[in-house]
Amino acid sequence: MNTLVAVAIAPFGSGDELSSHVAEVVKVIRDSGLPNRTTAMFTEIEGPWDEVMAVIKEATAVLADKGLRTEVVLKADIRPGHENTLNAKVDKVNTILGDPAD
Repeated sequence: MNTLVAVAIAPFGSGDELSSHVAEVVKVIRDSGLPNRTTAMFTEIEGPWDEVMAVIKEATAVLADKGLRTEVVLKADIRPGHENTLNAKVDKVNTILGDPAD
């Protein structure tokens, strides 16, 4: 079952600058081999439900295992029969807008 997830995993109550913690989380996601994309607020991951959720669990553990209170914000789009939705959704909008980058 194809799943596209937008997830933000970060320590909660650990000061103002979180980029080094977030980088550790993103590394786990990137090393997973699943298609992913990081933006300013979320990292999107696509793949089978169980694989995506296992990566989120592992990425969360990077911080939680250090004893850090960890916040996870997750939004999922489960769309059986569809693949490459990580790119296809954006491509469709760019086509409608006539974006030459399409």
